[in-house]
Amino acid sequence: MAKDSIKVIAQNRKARHDYFIEETFEAGIVLAGTEVKSIRLGKVNLRDSYADIRNGEVFVNNMHISPYEKGNIANKDPMRSRKLLLHKREINRLLGYVQQKGLTLIPLRVYLKGDLVKVELAVARGKKQYDRRQDIARRDAQRDIDRAFRESQRI
Repeated sequence: MAKDSIKVIAQNRKARHDYFIEETFEAGIVLAGTEVKSIRLGKVNLRDSYADIRNGEVFVNNMHISPYEKGNIANKDPMRSRKLLLHKREINRLLGYVQQKGLTLIPLRVYLKGDLVKVELAVARGKKQYDRRQDIARRDAQRDIDRAFRESQRI
């Protein structure tokens, strides 16, 4: 595997539906050996996961990594909090965002970058119900325009 190649393992598609993404950060993650093996098999779920800052460190919560089937006593709790690896200036920047009203930290995807497991962390603002409806209406209108354009090209 090349050093810069990226293989996406899991995505949080619902996050882009429920939140406006302000900015994204790439973070490493502290894992046990059997968790890495399970991630390589694609057994990770980001639904309802979020990150928070405690004592100057960033932790991701509610990220489910299934126990490795061939594992033993070294298997960890699948829902445990896991520390994210970021530079101090990035953590301070995230802390500034989180202290603003309505901003939260959401993991968007887990991927392999070379041999390393990385998490794409987003600073996000929650959408209201009417924002979601507007997005759906805009997407439907764009789909209709594209369809009409394709049909006019065939003629």
